[in-house]
Amino acid sequence: MKPDTLLKGCLFAAAMISLVLSIVIYFGAGDDISGRLNGIYVGVWVPSILSLGALLLAARKSDA
Repeated sequence: MKPDTLLKGCLFAAAMISLVLSIVIYFGAGDDISGRLNGIYVGVWVPSILSLGALLLAARKSDA
């Protein structure tokens, strides 16, 4: 398996796990505002993880 494919798969899996986790935390909090904010905070990780992946893949392409 190519390293780029493995990196893409790991980053996509991490983003999806973060998305599912944020949904579980948000809706599992019920009426607790603090718990819902925690769910939103974890949801913000998704674009951060994908941005990190794009940055890493761009850096790998420019090195080659």
